[in-house]
Amino acid sequence: MSRPVVHFEVIGADPAALRDYYAALFGWSFDVGNAAEAVSEPGNYGFVQPGAGIPGGIGGGPGFAARTLFYVGVPDVDEALREAERLGGTRLSGPHQHPDTPLTVGFFTDPEGHLVGVAASH
Repeated sequence: MSRPVVHFEVIGADPAALRDYYAALFGWSFDVGNAAEAVSEPGNYGFVQPGAGIPGGIGGGPGFAARTLFYVGVPDVDEALREAERLGGTRLSGPHQHPDTPLTVGFFTDPEGHLVGVAASH
């Protein structure tokens, strides 16, 4: 069974400025709160308000590497990370539990070094 892309992120050193930029560029609005600490500093992650398309968020803070990322929905994050490794990828981190929801995320790079996220909600 094919797995869908379920979330996207833009992470950087100044998440408030990034949110302002994307709000001006695309008309996005944000609900700012928490994300897993591996993703963003506490209280500095802006979930894009619902609209057309897949959900997303902008976060980070000092010390977070700049990146854009998509997450693929999986039944089990740890199992997906093990399979990514078995197929030649590299687990970077996870599973990480979101502090306020049943969401769990993890990150790996594919054999060419592209960053990919996996997410499960239980």
